[in-house]
This record gives sequence, C-alpha cells and structure tokens, in this order.
Amino acid sequence: MITSGASLIATRTQGLRALAFNCTLKPAGHPSSTGAMLADVAAAFARHGVDTETVHAAAHNILPGTRSDEGPGDDWPALRARVMAADIVVIGSPIWIGQPSSVAKRVLERLDAFIAETGDDGRMPSYGKVGAVAVVGNEDGAHHVGGEVYQALNDLGFSLAANAMTYWVGAARSGQEYLELKPVPRSTHDATEMMVRNAVHLAQLLRGAPYPPKD
Repeated sequence: MITSGASLIATRTQGLRALAFNCTLKPAGHPSSTGAMLADVAAAFARHGVDTETVHAAAHNILPGTRSDEGPGDDWPALRARVMAADIVVIGSPIWIGQPSSVAKRVLERLDAFIAETGDDGRMPSYGKVGAVAVVGNEDGAHHVGGEVYQALNDLGFSLAANAMTYWVGAARSGQEYLELKPVPRSTHDATEMMVRNAVHLAQLLRGAPYPPKD
C-alpha cells in the first residue's frame, strides 16, 4: 500500500502537542499581530500532524513571582499543567521599546520555577520539551527579543531546534501590523515553516531519546 507523505508525517508525529503563549498586550477578543502570527504557526504545526493550543496570557491572572503557585487567585498552576502536557512551547511576543512584552516576561518568570524544581536526577520538569519563539513588530528589534527569549527558554530547560524563531518587522514608523498583511511575505512564511518543521523533528527525537539523568 502506498502511503502519502502527509500521512507519513501525521503517523510519525502522532500524539505531539504544542502550546503557544500569545503575549500580546491587547485584551482577549481584540485582534493582534501576535495572534495572527501564532495562527500561522498553528496551521504549520497542523500540517505536521501536531495539535496546537494557544493561550492568551493577558486574559489570565498570572501573579508575579518565580514559584509554580503564588497562592490564591493565581491562574498559573493551571497554565503550568498545560505546559507540562505539551511537547513544544512557543512564546509569541510583540516588540515593545525593543524588548519582549511585559506579559512575555511574566510567563518566563513563572517558568523560572522549573530551576528550583530540578529533581534529584538533575532533570528539570521542562527537559524533553522544545521551545520556539514568534516575534512581531513594526520597528527593529526582532533578533534582540528572540535572543532574550531564547536564552530564557534554554536556561529553563527547554531545547531549541535550529532556526527556532519566526518573525516579521515592518518599516520603521510605518504603523503597519502583521495582521494587515495580505499575503504574508514569503520570507516570513518560510521562516515559520522551518521553525515548525525543526521543532517537530527535535520533539520527536527527544520523545524517543530523553536526556539522561546525572550520574
């Protein structure tokens, strides 16, 4: 029997799950360029047989802190459970003042709890999970934002595949938004496809060959 390439991909990645944090500053229900890019990322994952859940981080009460549970009213414990259920975690952030959004930083600060939760075997709860980054803005700064989030994800135990970032920035002071682009530039489309393809590949490898414990 001849199996199509799409079927082979779906079979190979069966069961992989991605979680994307939309770290826009806009409230839930308001269209955002970060949300538009993450929708493109989710569509690319779907072509590899990977389901994606997107969390609008600003819609949740993520309390400040670096523990997995900061007490009454904290929505992070439920979000952490979604992180733990995922194989791939994508941080999507707009560029503000040349930096990741404050919401993205809050998410990373809460993921910092994984360091304190390192087990006796030397493994963080995030070991075996793949991180990726999606950045949008209408000024320069995508590489700086990506670099900050890359470093944070790696410090927190996530693995980064080759070319683990997709991004788009418009012309300086143009005011153009990613969600206004019809169509998305080919270079950004190709970067998204490459990021997703490599992230799925690495997640599959880590599922079959997890990092070893310390001696």
